[in-house]
Amino acid sequence: MPDKRDDHRQPLTTVEERVALALTQADFNRLVEDHGPAVYRMAYRLIGDAHEAEDLVQETFRSAWKSRSRYESGRGDRAWLVSILRRRAIDRWRKRPPPTPVASESSLEIGVAGEDPFAGEFTDEIQAALDRLPEELRETLLLVVVGELTHQEAADLLDIPLGTVLSRVSRARTRLRTLLGACVDA
Repeated sequence: MPDKRDDHRQPLTTVEERVALALTQADFNRLVEDHGPAVYRMAYRLIGDAHEAEDLVQETFRSAWKSRSRYESGRGDRAWLVSILRRRAIDRWRKRPPPTPVASESSLEIGVAGEDPFAGEFTDEIQAALDRLPEELRETLLLVVVGELTHQEAADLLDIPLGTVLSRVSRARTRLRTLLGACVDA
């Protein structure tokens, strides 16, 4: 019979062992390049403001870099980043409540020449409709649709059953269709 001590992984005790499993600069750069746009889309939909979303993405990647020693490859890079993003967004909401953009509100920003790679994806009508969804429906929908997490990854992140995620996403999509249909009819 095998020794039970062989079945348990020994905790990493030395700095050298932890650093050996940490993200390298190249791996981290790959994460930023591969998942940056999706993390930004998720941040924008959570916050509703482009500048705030950029700041939130920076905070997310800064936190990811600081916690790189706890990174586990093969566990879903995007899910790891989105879980950090979600915690940073919650921290931000605790400091100040999330803004509620109004679809008819005119922008006070001065335009900059150049092509926006996300033009057409983030309309005020969509953001206003998202803001009208109950928090649990909006968050679950954003994790799956915008954050591009699998339903199981979203369930694990939110610590809820898979069936609940499926139900919330379905209800959120139905309500969004109704809300956006009202915008088109108006």
